[in-house]
Amino acid sequence: MTTDAAISPLELKQRLAAFPPPAVLDVRRQSAFDADPQTIPGGVRCAPDRVAALASELEPWRPVVAYCVRGHEVGRDAAALLRSHGLDAFHLEGGLEAWRDAGGATTPWHRSTRWVTRARPKIDRIACPWLIRRFIDPAAEIFYVPSGEVRAFAESEAATPFDVPDVRYTHAGSDCSFDAFLRLHGLDDPALRDLATVVRGADTSSLHLAAESAGLLAVSRGLSALFADDHAMLKWGMLVYDALYVACRDALAANRARTAVGA
Repeated sequence: MTTDAAISPLELKQRLAAFPPPAVLDVRRQSAFDADPQTIPGGVRCAPDRVAALASELEPWRPVVAYCVRGHEVGRDAAALLRSHGLDAFHLEGGLEAWRDAGGATTPWHRSTRWVTRARPKIDRIACPWLIRRFIDPAAEIFYVPSGEVRAFAESEAATPFDVPDVRYTHAGSDCSFDAFLRLHGLDDPALRDLATVVRGADTSSLHLAAESAGLLAVSRGLSALFADDHAMLKWGMLVYDALYVACRDALAANRARTAVGA
């Protein structure tokens, strides 16, 4: 199985600087990975025999870039398999070696973080996983369990609880759990701050905070009605927050442009 759909290290750098970035998969064979456990920043480790299983979990609106050591059959076959599942998938030309030769950074691999919250999410419990995977840990594992089981699951499975009472990542005063993530991780992005206002308005019945809050509340209720599976809801909820983040970012850019013209 092969594919000619390739992407150069330079083009990958450019795409990683955009939003949302492509999903980047490190598909090196285990022996190669063990010998060099460095990954492209933002990449997710996926052994070659796990690619097919992962395909159904990937967000279909995001391109996927698979890379191996030198861009030969392992990366090519992974990209071809993903394309057979309907994904817009590419392999990295020259693999990790070409990436480094082009000045691309690598980072030590770490185990994915684990997070747990209450089942049947609405707003914060979709918004926070989106924030985690886009800005904190792309490989993060998210678990939804019955409300009364969150703390026990967190302790037994080494997961961090969120959006439940008396934990670090939860409501405080008028702030919601999304605000807690921004504060605790130092995410000082003006577009994220504006998005936080939208989320807070929808999540705390304070719809006057942002014009978009009422719409987000309606969409969130609709997602809950459409999806019985919480992870399927999260998968498509990610698109909602991708769109809201881009809208917030573009609105800020438009305001800056108007201010510059009027200055």
